[in-house]
Amino acid sequence: MEIRVLYFAVFREKLGRDSDVISLPEPARVRDAIAVLAARHDAIDQLRGKFRVAVNQDFTGDDHALAHGDELALLPPVAGGVDEPAPSAGRHVQLLATPLSLDRCVAAVGSAGMGGIVTFIGMVRRHSRGVVVDRDEIEAELPGTRLAVEHRVGRLEIGDIAVAIAAAAPHRAEAFTACRAMIDRLKQRVPIWKKEVSDDGDEWVGLGP
Repeated sequence: MEIRVLYFAVFREKLGRDSDVISLPEPARVRDAIAVLAARHDAIDQLRGKFRVAVNQDFTGDDHALAHGDELALLPPVAGGVDEPAPSAGRHVQLLATPLSLDRCVAAVGSAGMGGIVTFIGMVRRHSRGVVVDRDEIEAELPGTRLAVEHRVGRLEIGDIAVAIAAAAPHRAEAFTACRAMIDRLKQRVPIWKKEVSDDGDEWVGLGP
C-alpha cells in the first residue's frame, strides 16, 4: 500500500520538503509507517515521542490500522502557519493572520442572561521558559457558559497578542473556570507550532534548534 506523509513546522524545515509517499506491506499500522520514516530520516528518528500523528486529519495512536491512500501527518507539539478556516456557524472560533480582537470575542459571548464575562489575552513575551479544541466540550461541562477564542498565526513581534479568549456565564465562578479550561486545552491540543527567534539564533519551542 502507499501512504502520503505530510510534514509541518520543524519536520518541513529539516527535511526540506512538505510531503513524502511511502510504501508499506499490508497490513500496516501507524507504528510501521513511523518506523520506515525514522529509518529514512534522522530528524524523525531523533524526535520520536515528541510529536503527534493524524491519519486523514484525525489524531490517532500508533496502533491505528492504515489503508492504501491514507494521509499521515506528523504534527510536532509546537507553532507554524496554517490556512485560516471559515468560522463555524454560530461560533466564534478563529485562527487569524491579522491582529486579534478581544472586543469581537466579548461581543460573541455577551447576552442579557450572562452575569459575568472573563477574558484572557496571551502576548508574545521577551523571555520564554528561563488538534482544534471544540469549545462545546467545555460548554457542556459548565452548562450556561459561552466561549469565544481567536488565535494568531504568522510572524509575531514582542507585545503582539497571540490569543484572545472570552468566557461568559450567569455567575463569575463558572466564567473564570471556563476561561482557564479554554486556554489550557488550547495549549494541549491545537497543533500551532512556535518558533522563537532571538539574538542567539532560532529554536522550535520544545524541540530544540
